[in-house]
Amino acid sequence: MGQDVEILPPVRHALAEIGVRYLFSEDAPTLLPFASQLFLAREVLVRPSRWVWPRWVPTPARRFRTRQQVAFTNALRPIVRRRRASGRLGDDMLGQMLRPSSRYGLLPEEAILDTLPGITVATFETPSRAAGWILLHLARYPQAAGRVAAEAALLPADPAATTSTHLDRLQYTQALVREVLRLHPPSWLLTRRATRQTQLAGYTIDAGSTVLVCPYTAHRDAREHSDPDQFQPERWLDGSGSPAKPGVFLSFGTGPHGCEGAALAMAMLTLLTAQTARRYHLSEPPGPEPSYQVTTLEGLTTVGLRLRATLRS
Repeated sequence: MGQDVEILPPVRHALAEIGVRYLFSEDAPTLLPFASQLFLAREVLVRPSRWVWPRWVPTPARRFRTRQQVAFTNALRPIVRRRRASGRLGDDMLGQMLRPSSRYGLLPEEAILDTLPGITVATFETPSRAAGWILLHLARYPQAAGRVAAEAALLPADPAATTSTHLDRLQYTQALVREVLRLHPPSWLLTRRATRQTQLAGYTIDAGSTVLVCPYTAHRDAREHSDPDQFQPERWLDGSGSPAKPGVFLSFGTGPHGCEGAALAMAMLTLLTAQTARRYHLSEPPGPEPSYQVTTLEGLTTVGLRLRATLRS
């Protein structure tokens, strides 16, 4: 409190704990250290390098990632086997994956173990990028932060008692989160492969072509958003700005290849925003330069972001 603190590390830790608990509930404490190492391996792997090596070259970063994936899998395997043997599958993501499908039956153990490392990292990698921008906007727009705080005052005193009904009432908070994601989409460049030849804006796109989609520029299209460079959460409340309209909101992608964790990410970010504004005033350190740097590698991130928190009366 009252100190300029680099906020992304504690934010990432908090979101990692939320994500891992969502996936693994009572087994989360066992898996959280391995999940943190998985994320570190991901960061090491995507750092810029002077050399671009073929995928088959076992670079130190790739070997480190492999070791962390093996460690995570080795920690997860006995949990999977214990749950299946006991019949107590769990009311979490892992429990859902362990339940047989009426169409496909049981998922093989290796399919579960191959899938969950990527899902685990995804639960807090992109939300951490988004949270940096959201908290920065709470600091820069105190009036908006006050409106979020007033809305959040209606949440239960015990955060664990929060339900989807409470979440649905946070209309302005969700609008603020969506507006920040519009201006600073964590995944600022998406790729899609054309399955057939088609026409797009007067150009012929051949089948098999890779198409780059840039949400950052699309979200600033004045044909879709009035005053597109202005921070206006209210645009998502008046009915004219609907995230369901194709092409209007691309922070989670769109169509059949949209982000499967969009609802979870929105819930995490909305509650993080509400509970933070409910408790604290945030401010930037004084000075002519911003207290962060923007990086675009793998996503728009506020690296080194420093903010100061004081208790809200």
